[in-house]
This record gives sequence, C-alpha cells and structure tokens, in this order.
Amino acid sequence: MTENDRQQGEATVQIENDRVRVTRWSLNPKEETGWHQHAWDYTVVPMDNGELMIETKDSVAYSTAERGVSYFRRAGAIHNVVNNSDDSAYTFLEIEVMMTDNV
Repeated sequence: MTENDRQQGEATVQIENDRVRVTRWSLNPKEETGWHQHAWDYTVVPMDNGELMIETKDSVAYSTAERGVSYFRRAGAIHNVVNNSDDSAYTFLEIEVMMTDNV
C-alpha cells in the first residue's frame, strides 16, 4: 500500500476551547492521521498497544506504542502517523495545551 492509497482515520474532538483541545483518534490498520503540524505542545495517551510509522519530511521512523504510556511533544513538527498494523485498530487521545504566561 502506498501513501496515496491510505485512508484517513477518524478524529473526534472531545474538548476544544482557547486553552486545550482533546481529540480521540481511531486508526484502522494502515490508516493515517494525515500530514499536520501542531500549533500547541501536546501529550498523546495511547488507548491500545500499537505499531506506528511516523513520517516526517526527512525520514520515516517506526515506534511501538504501549496502552496507557503517555508521551509529550513540543509544537512545530510536521508529521503523519500511520497505524502500521495489518490487523489491529489503534486509538489514542491527543491533548494539545496552549502555553501561556497568565497561569
């Protein structure tokens, strides 16, 4: 399957305001988030174990996500996340937080 053949997964925004956005992503096998750039820092909370392919403009990396083991990333990177599994769906919460000096 080539990049052009991939379907985009389902993104459901659960919370969105001027401080935070919480999105639940559901990716069936070989589905992707689509290329995007985060304007805010974010934390990902895997809801399932998963085998992921992370594409950037310069590289492709493979990662294993573990259910309940969260990770943090800074805003700015342009990337695409692909569920690299042949038979398992992958779901995660993406929590984007606006950083402000007025806390």
